[in-house]
Amino acid sequence: MKHAAAWLVALALSVPFVSAGETQMTKSETEVMNLIETMTHAFQAGKIDQVMSTYEANATVMFEPGVATRDRSALEAAFTQFATVSPVFSYSGHEVIVEGDIAVHFAPWNMTGTAPDGTNVEANGLSVAVARKQKDGSWKMVIDNPYGGNLLNQ
Repeated sequence: MKHAAAWLVALALSVPFVSAGETQMTKSETEVMNLIETMTHAFQAGKIDQVMSTYEANATVMFEPGVATRDRSALEAAFTQFATVSPVFSYSGHEVIVEGDIAVHFAPWNMTGTAPDGTNVEANGLSVAVARKQKDGSWKMVIDNPYGGNLLNQ
């Protein structure tokens, strides 16, 4: 019994402490979060080339509910157009699930901005993004649906 108690104490000390409601992210989950953060910061800064570098060449993005955009030049044009509102994003949480070389990221988001004519712009949604690990070890988005919660509102 004395050895069992010592073993339990040693086991408890070897596991990183995580507070209730918190989880420690794996290396792959952290890399996917970094991908999302890189894309968000680049988009807010109007750096469309950097935004595009976070997507695979044949990625699909839903710029509006139910409408898939797959053409690379159409993606770039849409990001360029949306960047004209000087978007500022905030997230109320993130969830990343990784299985092998595929990951899915969920995040409720809010966006505020100002259109070129001075009109205030606000939007929100549930981002659902699928990423794939590349041969060089980096992650890129394959599917990006910022309106992933749209079906819940119908």
